[in-house]
Parts: sequence; C-alpha cells; structure tokens
Amino acid sequence: MTLLQGRAPASVVAAVVRVLVALRITPAMLTTAGFLGNALAGYLVAQGSFVTGGVLVLVASGLDMFDGAVARATGKASRFGALYDSVLDRLSEAAVLFGLAWHFVAIGRAEEAALSFAAVVGSLLVSYVRARAEGLGLALKDGLFTRSERVVLTGVMLITGWVRGGLWVLAALSLLTALQRLWIASRALLAEDSRSGEPQEEPR
Repeated sequence: MTLLQGRAPASVVAAVVRVLVALRITPAMLTTAGFLGNALAGYLVAQGSFVTGGVLVLVASGLDMFDGAVARATGKASRFGALYDSVLDRLSEAAVLFGLAWHFVAIGRAEEAALSFAAVVGSLLVSYVRARAEGLGLALKDGLFTRSERVVLTGVMLITGWVRGGLWVLAALSLLTALQRLWIASRALLAEDSRSGEPQEEPR
C-alpha cells in the first residue's frame, strides 16, 4: 500500500508523476531514495535530532506516493518492483524505530526503548499476517492502523516532541491491528476450509 494513496488529489499526483517521468526518475530510484531517507532519519533520531528526523520521515515516506504511479505510467510495473517496495517499506519503518530504541537505550529510558521494539514487532506483524493470508489465497486489506497512519504518527510525534505518548499509541495500535487482521483472516480461512472440506495446514 502506498503512503496516503487515494488521499492526495489525483491531479497533483498526476502532475508530479509527469515531472518525474520527464526527469527519467525510475520507480526503483524513488523506492530506494525513500528507504535511504528513512535510514538517515533513523540515524538522526538515534543522535537525538527528533525534529529533523521527523521531517525527513514524512518527506522520504512521501516518495511512496509516487513509485507505483511512475511504474504504471512508464510501463515498468512488475512483481519484483512490488516486492522491492514492500521490503524497503518494512526496513524504512524499522530503521526509524531502531534509531529511537538506540537513543533511549543510550540515555537509560527503558520504557521508551521497549515501546520502540514493540512498535517494530507490531509493524512487521501487520504486514506479515496480510502477506501470509494472501499467500493462502485470501485478500486482506482491512486494518485499523496501517502503514500510512503509522508513518504519519511517527513523523508527527518526533516533530512535536510527544514521543513517549506517541510510542504507546504506535505500539498498541500496531499490535492491535495485527491481531485484528489475524482474527479476520482466521475466520475467513476456517469458513473456506469448512465449506470445501479441505484439511487445515499444519502450523509452522
């Protein structure tokens, strides 16, 4: 899912995409730049530069609005591109939250460090449950707190300084969303198995 996809005016996205295509900017360049920006944000956050890091998180993650659109406009959409984008999205979130965890461990604030770790786990689980469900043939896009909301909250909490409270919200809602998706997927898959009479796959 691209960041804030469907929320930005289509005319604005189309205009930006035309400029990017004219400049020969490829989807992979945008995806890579977004990741590198978030990695730099993670480093800045680890050093205690929360405001600069927060602005960079929003700017770098904003590139995710355009990589898919550029891929479609140039005929370069591919399954590899979708995979590459998804992997770097996960790494981008992890880089920023790891920077927060590093910072709080360094200054001896165990609560915030633990919350940063919980937020990383929640973020990865939200994506993993969807990916595993889709691998089993179930389309799963529902979710209370998806990547768009997580990125916006991360950037805003860093810029405003509301980091402790923001981490509580981020960790709790990310884990809750993973459980929500697991519940939705489990009910749908069990219903399908019941109708088809197929044996359930052994847990791994």
